[in-house]
Amino acid sequence: MTTPAEIAEQLRGASFLDGFTDAHLWKLSRHVTPQPLQPDETIFAEGDVRQRFAILISGAVAIEKSADGRTTRLITLGAGEAIGEGLLLDDSNHGTTARVIMPGTAMVLTRAQLDDIIREAPQLYAALVARAARSISARLRRADATLVGRGRALGFGGHRTRTERDLLGERDVPFEALYGIQTLRALENFPITGIPLREFPVLIEALAAVKEAAAHTNHELGLLHQTHTEVIVRATREIRAGRHHEHFLVDMIQGGAGTSTNMNANEVIANRALELLNQPRGAYDVLSPNDHVNLSQSTNDVYPTAIRIALHKSLSGLRAELARLADAFAAKGTEFAPLLKMGRTQMQDAVPMTLGQEFHAFANTLREDVERLAEAQLLIREMNLGATAIGTGINAPPGYADLVATHLAQVAEVPVLTAPDLVEATSDTGAFVQLSGVMKRTATKLSKICNDLRLLSSGPRAGFGEINLPAMQPGSSIMPGKVNPVIPEVVNQVCFDVIGGDVTVTMAAEAGQLQLNAFEPVIAYRLLRGIDMLRNACLVLRERCVVGITANADRMRHFVEHSIGIVTALVPVIGYAQASEVAKVALHSGRGVFEIVLERGLLTRDQLDEILNPAAMTAPRTVTQDKSAAPASTM
Repeated sequence: MTTPAEIAEQLRGASFLDGFTDAHLWKLSRHVTPQPLQPDETIFAEGDVRQRFAILISGAVAIEKSADGRTTRLITLGAGEAIGEGLLLDDSNHGTTARVIMPGTAMVLTRAQLDDIIREAPQLYAALVARAARSISARLRRADATLVGRGRALGFGGHRTRTERDLLGERDVPFEALYGIQTLRALENFPITGIPLREFPVLIEALAAVKEAAAHTNHELGLLHQTHTEVIVRATREIRAGRHHEHFLVDMIQGGAGTSTNMNANEVIANRALELLNQPRGAYDVLSPNDHVNLSQSTNDVYPTAIRIALHKSLSGLRAELARLADAFAAKGTEFAPLLKMGRTQMQDAVPMTLGQEFHAFANTLREDVERLAEAQLLIREMNLGATAIGTGINAPPGYADLVATHLAQVAEVPVLTAPDLVEATSDTGAFVQLSGVMKRTATKLSKICNDLRLLSSGPRAGFGEINLPAMQPGSSIMPGKVNPVIPEVVNQVCFDVIGGDVTVTMAAEAGQLQLNAFEPVIAYRLLRGIDMLRNACLVLRERCVVGITANADRMRHFVEHSIGIVTALVPVIGYAQASEVAKVALHSGRGVFEIVLERGLLTRDQLDEILNPAAMTAPRTVTQDKSAAPASTM
């Protein structure tokens, strides 16, 4: 049994207690209890009542935070660091989860033991509180940088590192990082957009799905040991569940045709698998990113396959949101069906229609693109996994391509198809160009609709003013009472970005040479980002604009009754020339069409009431010329 003297000696090496006097260490040793830590053990869970404070003597513990069904590893704590020190400060529940990732030992202080310290050694308690406050402050700064995506230097509080080796030599990698040396080099080489892979969880999960399918396939073909298969699969499933994404840090735009992204995935999976084997990170002689996680694969088939899986899943979300937006327009179309207004062509009065017809047209044009996106989604399912470097399948065993496709369809839940010509599929990016074109079409239509909404709501008194958009925020820092159409405006800008992105995708696809396109990173970035933005734009437009639109019926009817455009309905009865003359007189005199036609004796009032009934002019009808109508006046 460990004596207080032995415990005090172990506590002396803890960085959390640096500067503590021997007296404090001796008193603390009489209250804490040594406790072994087992891999995957939960020390405390998010939402639990605070009951324990611990100082790690050995091993490693991950502090995790869950949000929107995803778990992010905020920080990894190692020997000498404290866990659950919030117990020293207040009675609130835990806001994070502490999970053991490497076996070790901790000195644990329970709430009851803490109460004893408060009574018996208040100066020791004060020292612990001061150290806890400082530790929590530093940890929050690191966690905040992780959560908001600003990036951070991964490492223990003591800035410990581990040494890894690759083709170019040795480098020190942050000790707690699940990534390795090749990812480290990519972080240094590609500080381009500042948008790391972690900002696209659907792509990370797709990469993990490919790696899991490959592990199953390699095991079934006798290439991968059962133990290695199990830990690789477990690591990939954790990633697909949202864990460890904070270690996917390479920039979305990178040289190397996606090699850095593939190696980021290989290294994270390998190091997490090593943790599951109770081995230190970087022990690649036990389990290697290249020899085990990347077995029978190449970046050139893994990366494009993962992109396609990610796009397929993302498109399902975009199509669903676009359909909901179309339904919202259709609902407004039904609501506005009885409301007459003037239709316009080339910004000039045309002929009457209903506001419902206008909104139903918005709905139907968007529904068309739900189907066009579905067609593009079908093309995205074809993959080249099993092609390895250029499509010949070098270093992959016979039968690998067919078997890995079967596993991938099950793991990713996407009905993938293996391309009939893997050499062609490895160099071809036509499906990406097709998808980008459909996205541009969708964005163009959506932007046009937003233009119309802004025009129809313009004013409110000096413009069209036919509809009212929901007021979202004050519109001016200088003009009181002004409210701008900010939701259609932001959707317009999203559409501009997607339309511009189509040019990028086109140029990147065209620039590929020979057996590989090296520019798929920017294609993936533009397509995935564009889909996300369009989906979000559809959601915002529906929830914060369309569902709240109201109509100004009296204003619309006023425009109809005073428009020269209704004279078009007279053409089949009195002829184009007579109708043009009536329109000309009405325009210059400001008088109504009714009055001029009756004055000239062209038609009777009953005939006019029937022909110029605005409701009758919003649908097809047969009108014949009245041969008995009086000839035109020569006035």
